[in-house]
Amino acid sequence: MPETILFYNPVATSPHKQRLPLSLLSVAAVVAQDYAVEFIDGNLIRPDPSDYIIERARATGAKLLAVTVMPGPQLRQAVPVCKKVKAALPDLHILWGGYFPTQHAEVILRSGFVDTVIQGQGEAPFRKLADTLHQGGSLADVPSLGYLENGAINITSRAPNVPMDNLPWLPYERIDVSQYVGNSYLGTRVLNHNTSFGCPFACNFCAVVALSNRRWLPESAERVANIVTYLQDNWHINGLEFHDMDFFVREERTAEFAERITGKGIRWWGLGRVDTLMSYQDDTWEKLQRSGLKMAFMGAESGDDETLKRMNKGGKSGTEMTLALVERMKHYGIVPELSFVLGNPPDPAADIEATIAFIRKLKKVNPATELVLYIYTPVPQEGSILLDEATRLGFRFPETLEQWASPEWAKFSMRRDPSTPWFRDTTRRRVRNFEAVINAYYPTVTDMRLQGQWRSLLRALSGWRYRFQMYDWPYELKALQRLIHYRRPETTGF
Repeated sequence: MPETILFYNPVATSPHKQRLPLSLLSVAAVVAQDYAVEFIDGNLIRPDPSDYIIERARATGAKLLAVTVMPGPQLRQAVPVCKKVKAALPDLHILWGGYFPTQHAEVILRSGFVDTVIQGQGEAPFRKLADTLHQGGSLADVPSLGYLENGAINITSRAPNVPMDNLPWLPYERIDVSQYVGNSYLGTRVLNHNTSFGCPFACNFCAVVALSNRRWLPESAERVANIVTYLQDNWHINGLEFHDMDFFVREERTAEFAERITGKGIRWWGLGRVDTLMSYQDDTWEKLQRSGLKMAFMGAESGDDETLKRMNKGGKSGTEMTLALVERMKHYGIVPELSFVLGNPPDPAADIEATIAFIRKLKKVNPATELVLYIYTPVPQEGSILLDEATRLGFRFPETLEQWASPEWAKFSMRRDPSTPWFRDTTRRRVRNFEAVINAYYPTVTDMRLQGQWRSLLRALSGWRYRFQMYDWPYELKALQRLIHYRRPETTGF
């Protein structure tokens, strides 16, 4: 009988919105031929999967529990669960991977209940770690690994990146995929996939930069199309979310993929950049339209060009280009989904007002544009002007995992209410009040519950506020939101 490795996916979504745990499936793929792999999903086992993890570890004799951890809900659950599991099973090796462990290895390893972390691309290091734990060897020989030894933190050299086409397919047969088939704006049977690792850009508010060191490793268009066909043949999907940090980096790959899936009846969604997509040829946009692309998510980030420069968004990305892109996408009937990071230092209030004014211009150009509004929260990134300014103003990261898992830091991680030293509560309310007004005046097209009469009512109630820019105290809109439960736009893929 092969040894068992347990994979734990902490809760990340609201009930019934769980998505395939792609990061865990990716690392499981490299050991699935030689080890028994078992997945434990906190999104399916609520509210606390710790007892189930302990039970399965004892029943299988597992030596390794692999955990994927992002800040926010995942971290809030992973901390108490792993702490409880380690107390019950001190010999069970607990590994954390993902961009939070890549950035905060020391805090994690000094917690006392996480044994190792893997930084960066995890497949090759995970295979080496699994073999070391089960067959013997030194942790020092495992690349990309962080561990504590004699009170000192050791971080081994990063493993060479592995091209995605050289990695095995995800072990779909080892998980009940049917539990992850969802229903959304894209279709009645929607799954998710990740076609690349990393991102070649260096936006200085982005947590992914440290994970991939500006490398982008894509699957070939042929492989992606074959996987899409496999998912459709086996689970009859008609919608697909691509969770890449940037799906659209290479135009020729995008165009080839679009050609390969045209006619399959699949509506899809992916993430990209304004300047990249604006550089695409008209012929490529026509292929995307025919292939079923219904929405593309991009980080517009700010309505101020100077702020964009400080964000290191690149010389080609600017507010005028964003306006041009949303107009172009309107022509092809593909919805732009734009995120904005409001309240950037050094003058958060001015940054917010500039971005609000810009969003109003966007909506005139393309009213269907979806908006996702975040509040600036620092990420650890060497050389970041924004982080340096935040630190000067008094910002500090938590020093323990328990602090990271607190309600205050959970809100910080979700970028909804960061409570940073320079960010006044009145400024935060300005963002949220504007959000309430514009979401009522332009209800999200992805909310399938909003029928014509509700949309008309929302627009009528919010019209005077929007026209006269009266965003303060929108109590009637918030009351209506509680009544009909319309939601703010949010990224389809997160």
